[in-house]
Amino acid sequence: MARDLVRLLSADPELGERLTPEEQERARQQLVAGVLHVPTGRWDPATAVEPGSSPLALLIIDGLLLRDLDLGRRSSTEVLGSGDVLRPWDADSPVSELPLVARWTILEDLTVAVLDERFLHAAVRYPSVIDALFGRAARRNRGLAVRLVVNQLVRLEDRLLLAMWSLAERWGRVTPDGVLIPMGLTHSALARLVGARRPSVTSALGDLSRDHLLERTEDGWLLRGDPAHLVDPVTERLLAPA
Repeated sequence: MARDLVRLLSADPELGERLTPEEQERARQQLVAGVLHVPTGRWDPATAVEPGSSPLALLIIDGLLLRDLDLGRRSSTEVLGSGDVLRPWDADSPVSELPLVARWTILEDLTVAVLDERFLHAAVRYPSVIDALFGRAARRNRGLAVRLVVNQLVRLEDRLLLAMWSLAERWGRVTPDGVLIPMGLTHSALARLVGARRPSVTSALGDLSRDHLLERTEDGWLLRGDPAHLVDPVTERLLAPA
């Protein structure tokens, strides 16, 4: 695992959107962070933190990461990618007597900036950058809340479609054929994402592909249609009496 440096506003220009052009140039020079390059496979985020240090957070610059939280044979999966802010030393610390186990899996080579004390001392001169980082954390919480709603749906095809449209909101690209999510999520990863078994997900994906709503391509997952059209029928099924 290699370590080098990155200018944060060059790697993630959105952080400096509310700065004036003059401030952006100064911040680009001053806001520098150490970077970790981590290959695909299992990952222990503790390796990103030097002994005795207390960084503010980790910022994903590039790559794709899954975080699984296991409780016995049950698990919940979160998809994380560029722009997401992590504090795994807080999120994965024991908070109750529940035997929770966190697992981190890198699906696409990960580049992570370590926002340490040096970064924080420089960033306090630019409050809008700090505010943008807090906004990233709020965005991640909103994504988790959306997943809680989606995973209450009974019909697996609905859960898959809405979960994928939620990912498209963050990472989707509009193409002539539909909205492309450039992620190599496997059937097993999707099963964990929507709280289902892999064979059931494979079957549901086949149905969605035949209906031309969701298709696996060489570049990722291709969504077709309008997500707004899903709301009424999904709501009707969710609220229908048993």
